[in-house]
Amino acid sequence: MKNISMQVTDIEQPKVPIKLGIALSLGALLWLSGYLGTLTVLLPARIAIIDDSQKATLLATISSLAMIVATLANIIMGALSDITRSSLGRRTPWLIIGSVGASAMLVCLSYAETLTSILIIWLIYQIFLNCIVAPMVAIIADKIAPRHRGVISSFYAVGISVGLYGGTFIAAHFIDNISFGIYVMAGMTLLSGLLCSILIKEGSSKCLEATALDFTSLIKNFIPPVTDCRDYYLALIGKLLMVTGTSVISGLLLYILTDYSGLKSGSDDIKYYLSVISIIMMVTGLIMAACAGYIADKIGYIKLPVVFTCIITTIGLFFPFISHEPWTLLVYAALAGMGYGAFQSVDQALNVAVLPNPAHAARDLGILNLSNTVGQILGPVFAAAAISFYGYNLLFPVAGCLSILGAILIMLIRKVK
Repeated sequence: MKNISMQVTDIEQPKVPIKLGIALSLGALLWLSGYLGTLTVLLPARIAIIDDSQKATLLATISSLAMIVATLANIIMGALSDITRSSLGRRTPWLIIGSVGASAMLVCLSYAETLTSILIIWLIYQIFLNCIVAPMVAIIADKIAPRHRGVISSFYAVGISVGLYGGTFIAAHFIDNISFGIYVMAGMTLLSGLLCSILIKEGSSKCLEATALDFTSLIKNFIPPVTDCRDYYLALIGKLLMVTGTSVISGLLLYILTDYSGLKSGSDDIKYYLSVISIIMMVTGLIMAACAGYIADKIGYIKLPVVFTCIITTIGLFFPFISHEPWTLLVYAALAGMGYGAFQSVDQALNVAVLPNPAHAARDLGILNLSNTVGQILGPVFAAAAISFYGYNLLFPVAGCLSILGAILIMLIRKVK
């Protein structure tokens, strides 16, 4: 096998690869919509039907176990895709396996009627989902030249921004028909890997140097980076804290509306607020995702949107903290959407910049981007702890503190301004 470069240079790619950007945007939008639509609306609604009195604790327990499985699956699937040599490429086989498997698990979830079956299916779903997540984001390191990574990161951010709130918006319309809503989420998940694979046309990876399959070499491929990795772990922990802070609210949004703001479960008001909050966050997030990265590139400060995210999100959390009125969540949605969109606009460019070794891009990027998945899982865990300790009022200070700590860590990164 030839030992050729695994990355594209600026000379080899003079123009922005728009098609690749669209592929990543659509892929991220679809898998994240299916995941969050289920996690934030349909799964909590199903659990509330089974045991309404313990719903927050049960959701936190399932989320905690899912976090462990997702963490291991992301590292393993990313490493496996790094060493995959096939006529379809390194990433494509895993995107196909992941999208088919994850959508199948969601279909199974629609039939689950006990907590045990829900838990088992949700854990298997996490494994297949990370077959999509880890390889997909590695395409930026594989196929995008350094000069275009900021622009392509914005493409990816647009997909993430729509997926973050689009899935919740769609799922909110099926709050009284949970099973059909899960079918819709499964359909989007199926399309994510398949559509992305078709558009990127990865090509064969058989020309790349094969990785030895002895025990020692395999172990090395699964071990996270341990050298030249200060900035890498600052980015990882910083992102994890910021996403967890956001998910403290979004992960329990349905319960906040019913138990904190006093809206009746299953009412038209619930559907209205879930839908409007999702639309507001999606629109403001899209606007910031589309322009913040471009502005940051122009002025040369990639970390600037991180500061913006921290400040504006914290301001947004102040409104529901001082009032139980549901309209305060609309104000929070507008400000938090802007903040998260700004952060996502530079997220992947920041990730690629702190990579210790491009040869292990999927593994290392997968671990970095695991902060998104794990943060969304940890959010309900922190939320449940805050609720049991003091009540729903504590959710908002906890979310703000996590976001601030995360921003501080990211600002300590040295490889980017």
